[in-house]
Amino acid sequence: MPEAALLDTPEIPDKLYFRIGEVSRLLGVEPYVLRYWETEFPSVSPKKSDTGHRLYRRKDVEQLLEIKELLYAKRFTIEGARQTLSSNKKVAKEKGPRVEAPHSQQWLFAGASPPEQSVIPEIRKELVAILKMLG
Repeated sequence: MPEAALLDTPEIPDKLYFRIGEVSRLLGVEPYVLRYWETEFPSVSPKKSDTGHRLYRRKDVEQLLEIKELLYAKRFTIEGARQTLSSNKKVAKEKGPRVEAPHSQQWLFAGASPPEQSVIPEIRKELVAILKMLG
């Protein structure tokens, strides 16, 4: 396999689910390779539709891209790739979550008082009005 083909990371479309054929084309591997990787890498676990088709989420596709990089470009064995992925997961857990609360909501998580106390009574009034409309 040419080295240049491995370095080109495909653009993952903005979709919730991908079928095995789509993932196969994105990664440039046969569907049977993806099914084999599912058995070897527990972190790749596509959902199954009612008809039994595999439905990969974006995180699954990203994980598969990383697996392909380790196996094809860096020439890892299956076991070596599995260990690398698990150690990467441990490092990510130690660093903590990446997502931060928006600046306007950080007080909720810090246990502090909100920046503007006048907003809460206004919200309360709106909620009461909604309850009256519903009831």
